[in-house]
Amino acid sequence: MQLDHIAIGADDLRAGVAAVEQALGVALRSGGRHARYGTHNRLLGLGELYLEVIAPDPEAHPEEPRWFALDSFSGPPRLVNWLCAVPDLVAALAAAPVPAGRPVALTRGDLSWRIAVPEDGSLPAGGAFPTLLEWAPGTRHPASRLPDSGCRLRRLTIRHPRAEELAESLALADPRVAFENGAPALSAELDTPNGPRALP
Repeated sequence: MQLDHIAIGADDLRAGVAAVEQALGVALRSGGRHARYGTHNRLLGLGELYLEVIAPDPEAHPEEPRWFALDSFSGPPRLVNWLCAVPDLVAALAAAPVPAGRPVALTRGDLSWRIAVPEDGSLPAGGAFPTLLEWAPGTRHPASRLPDSGCRLRRLTIRHPRAEELAESLALADPRVAFENGAPALSAELDTPNGPRALP
């Protein structure tokens, strides 16, 4: 398992992009649409990772709940999700300590992947447990397609009342990821060309 990307949720994509660009002082790149879940996004390369700003697509009419809990999103844009890539999604879901969704196969252009999505579109453990995904063999990772923004993730902090249990179950060997006991919340700090910055 390895950290794949982080996601800022917003009820409006323009507002989400503006908030992140103001916070980091760099411009986001174009993204795409997710027809099945009625969302669209913009992206920012973070080296081997990437950041996405994701919001409901007002032109879409999904037949099932939007993922990333976006149907119930309210308030200012903020960090809502972190996603980890695994070599075997079915096995990883079977071993997950919390209900983490069912595998859904998706494609967009030449991207192909499977991702765990709860039936109601919610986030596992309120976002404290990562959304799991499995890239199809031969798929070129989105981060490698993005220009280098000069930004890098310094620290991702996951807070949850069962933080220690979640950390042990994941066994994620990434020093940038920290777990703390507390009310469910996510926060992140990045190194940018403009100095250290926090995500909204």
